[in-house]
Amino acid sequence: MKKLIYLCLTALAVTACARMGNPDGGWYDDTPPYVVGSTPGDLSTDVRPKRVSIYFNEFIKLEDAQNKVIISPPQLEMPEIKATGKRVVVDLKDSLKENTTYTIDFGDAISDFTEGNPMGNYAFTFSTGKVIDTLQVSGYVLNAENLEPVKGIQVGLYDDLSDTAFQKKPMMRISRTDSRGHFVIKGVAPGTYRCYALQDADNNYVYNQKSEMIGFSHDTFEPSWKPDTRQDTIWRDSLHIDNILRVPFTHFLPDDITLLAFTSEQTNRYLLKTERTEPQKIGFYFTYGDSVPPTVRGLNFDADSAFVVESSLKNDTIYYWLRDSSLINQDTLRMEVQYMMTDTTELLISKTDTLDITPKESYEKRMKARQREIEAWQKDQDKKKKRGEPYDSVMPREMLRLKINPSGSLSPASIVTIESPTPLLRLDTAAIHLYTKIDTLWYDADYTFKPSPDNIRRYTLTADWKPDTEYSLEIDSAAFEDIYGTVIGPVKQGMKVKSEDDFSTLTVNLSGIEDTVAVILQLLNNSEAVVAQVSASDGKAEFDYLEPGRYYLRAFVDSNGNGRWDTGDYAADRQAEAVYYYHEETECKAKWDVTRNWNLTSRRRFEQKPSAITKQKPDKEKKLKNRNQERAKQLGKEYIEGKTGVRL
Repeated sequence: MKKLIYLCLTALAVTACARMGNPDGGWYDDTPPYVVGSTPGDLSTDVRPKRVSIYFNEFIKLEDAQNKVIISPPQLEMPEIKATGKRVVVDLKDSLKENTTYTIDFGDAISDFTEGNPMGNYAFTFSTGKVIDTLQVSGYVLNAENLEPVKGIQVGLYDDLSDTAFQKKPMMRISRTDSRGHFVIKGVAPGTYRCYALQDADNNYVYNQKSEMIGFSHDTFEPSWKPDTRQDTIWRDSLHIDNILRVPFTHFLPDDITLLAFTSEQTNRYLLKTERTEPQKIGFYFTYGDSVPPTVRGLNFDADSAFVVESSLKNDTIYYWLRDSSLINQDTLRMEVQYMMTDTTELLISKTDTLDITPKESYEKRMKARQREIEAWQKDQDKKKKRGEPYDSVMPREMLRLKINPSGSLSPASIVTIESPTPLLRLDTAAIHLYTKIDTLWYDADYTFKPSPDNIRRYTLTADWKPDTEYSLEIDSAAFEDIYGTVIGPVKQGMKVKSEDDFSTLTVNLSGIEDTVAVILQLLNNSEAVVAQVSASDGKAEFDYLEPGRYYLRAFVDSNGNGRWDTGDYAADRQAEAVYYYHEETECKAKWDVTRNWNLTSRRRFEQKPSAITKQKPDKEKKLKNRNQERAKQLGKEYIEGKTGVRL
């Protein structure tokens, strides 16, 4: 009898275990959590306690509360937000303001603990006064330079319409942009407002650092609302629409506020770093340029005539090329450097630093590496000698190697650049020859050769390049000599100008802005790199000799006529120069003459930039998993509102 009972119990245990592990048992929890109560109640008035407790029907989790949960008005002292079991607790540390609506916007941060089903956008609201403010405003924040959506920047309102409020007072009500650059500010009272964006570095909700990205507008608005309807699509499955419903909703206005955010030019000047990555070159890197280069006084060497100075176009990067090989071989150069820097009052003052400049590799390491090269060369020559092959007894001196660009194929509009790796001591222009091939014979071709204004080591060569014609650029041996006595060998560079039939032309007719405004058009590739740039004239811009391909168009208003885009300055009440994108790709094919008519302002800024070149992609939207639908299909059943229907 005992044995029979034991066998029955064992069978029951095995059956129970089998049921627990059965993959076809039970349905998934596909329903999101919902609120069952709170303290204080949602939309409560005359609230005094600073703790908010929200209760849910199931265990929940809170994702990235620090970045996703927005409390408005903004809290100068960081609130404590935590989820425990079926409850979320928010402890406000700041004192509550009188007669103010508070909004705790959780966004999509709340989901159920087990399956991760998102609750959706959820906000909790209460008031310390008698009234709940329910108006909302929304819009977008874009990077002023490239119209990229700015993710995670704070956006706030002021009812103080003075220009100084942004720099002196914390924002009244705030939100934060999502991955589309979109924001919604909730709990707004009736009134007149201005809107600002701030990448707040010190969390004080005030613009007080030039390094902070900002967006501002002098436009004012009054929040309002109207009844409206929208279409909601009910999907039967991923391919078939079950129904399209017209759903009434409250439409809050304005809903298209657009702020173009920028970072002011950092005019404060200080020395970032010095480096000597190559033994013959010392680099000084500043945050901003100055018209006068630093003054260098050698402390363990004679600095008089010791350098060739190479400056960047903005004079914020300066290279000192050592002329003397004895100084190049000296591991430590101690120097006193005097330069201009910005003090705490933002005035330029003279500063003197004492620096020890050392190369990346010591002289000893360089000599050992050089000796290994010589030994390897000698070993190779010995092998040639034993095999009876031609060999050298003296290692040839390294030649100066010029970089010529472009090489090979040219367009009729090409400019050839010739760049030396080191500063030149001597250049014989008479030793530079350009030949053109006519029929089977070569003839001298006229050209213009001149130094580049932004690089002392670069030169440009231009010519009247004839389509479908061969050229030969030839430079005599020793025509270029650098400051170390290194010369070039003979150079012969063949080049072929393509036929006009190999290219496309693009004409852009502009409208939407005043004719007197200077506009520069840029042609971009799919990486958003500038392929070509032209100035519009009489509302028209033309791109000639385009390589066949797919391009995008960007335009900017060149307010100061310097030929480049410039950022804004809040202190000077200056917006960044306006930027526009043509909303579609433009395809150019060989032999095609393409025309585009572009009204720069016909589309709102946040609708202009093509998604193909928008780098800030929208985050994947959290959705209910609906795993029961798939499960029902596997079981051959129909799943309706959480219940199984008849077998199919």
